[in-house]
Amino acid sequence: MPRTITVGLDGSPESRAAAEWAAREAELRGLTVRLVHVWEPVPESIAQAPLLGPETHRHWTERIPRESAEGLRRRHPGIEVSTEQLTGRPAQSLVDAAKDAEMLVLGSRGLGGIGGFLVGSVGLAVVAHTERPVVLVRAGEQTAAEHRTHPTGTPSTATALRPVVLGLDVADPDETLIGFAFEAAARRSVPLRVVHAWNPPPYYAYGMALEPAVEREMARGDAVILSEVLGLWRQKYPHVDVVEQSHYGSPSLLLIDASLEASLVVVGRRIRSSAVGAHIGTVTHAVLHHSTAPVAVVTHD
Repeated sequence: MPRTITVGLDGSPESRAAAEWAAREAELRGLTVRLVHVWEPVPESIAQAPLLGPETHRHWTERIPRESAEGLRRRHPGIEVSTEQLTGRPAQSLVDAAKDAEMLVLGSRGLGGIGGFLVGSVGLAVVAHTERPVVLVRAGEQTAAEHRTHPTGTPSTATALRPVVLGLDVADPDETLIGFAFEAAARRSVPLRVVHAWNPPPYYAYGMALEPAVEREMARGDAVILSEVLGLWRQKYPHVDVVEQSHYGSPSLLLIDASLEASLVVVGRRIRSSAVGAHIGTVTHAVLHHSTAPVAVVTHD
């Protein structure tokens, strides 16, 4: 079976933006794109309505992947695009569809006026339960949005691509997560900005002030650890310009701020054995909702 990037389509501008992002990624990776639309059977009460029967509903939904595929083939003639219509619950169907894919790409609605995402229940459920990388793309994320803008404010493909941003916990670094980010930066020929947030021991939060000398020493210690974690990866990817940023503060806020100048934000999600709850993690959850750049969630042990 050909290696694919699978896209969940529902006909919204967000899912069309996701398909466009997936096509560009497929060009970089030499993969095919698989457009998946999940048709959820119409409840009997609606199916009996005179103006919308189940056959009519399905006829219209089948147009979604077909028309999207035609558009992608015109704009990206070098990639292979296939379509598939599934029947069932959208979240579970997309989780199942992602099992044989390199990654799953979904659309996510932007928060009006302040940027960021508004991840719906289907998107959160898919992120929480799939073990393949999932990329969330908001509406309007076209090729130019990944590039820096000219002083006039107009983006251009002649300008440089924005860097890839990786959120990394040096206390528990994962090779799958780090490797994904380095590969993404290498394919785009852009710098990799690695963001690590550190905080003082818990007892400082209970009335003990952090002296400047102690803060500087802690900052140096974390910066050294970050450099050590990335040392072998720098050797493996010598052409990737790595920018290390180890700061005191909230990792969520630091990553959200870094997303303003990113083409892609890469964060992790730990695989948990419990079937109860959405195991996304507080940092990843915050970044999904508020990043201004596409977000790749990479699962790891």
